[in-house]
Amino acid sequence: MKSNTVIVSAFAAAMALTAASHVLAQTAQPANSEKCYGVVKAGLNDCQTANSSCAGTATRDRQADAYVYVPAGTCKKIAGGTLKS
Repeated sequence: MKSNTVIVSAFAAAMALTAASHVLAQTAQPANSEKCYGVVKAGLNDCQTANSSCAGTATRDRQADAYVYVPAGTCKKIAGGTLKS
């Protein structure tokens, strides 16, 4: 019984670390990039929005509060792109 508890605890810790690293990887802004709001396709946003708690949860195309990272200086060149939500 004790070995099962250790195995389950180790598995839970490994899953938590994997989830945490995945979240950090998605929310870290790449160098020389900017957040571009209003141009994201549904489900492809890079981070949380005012209405959802995590990346990949934008519910509609071109959602105003959803953003994607683009190379710096690019957002204003995209139709509908803005640097502010």
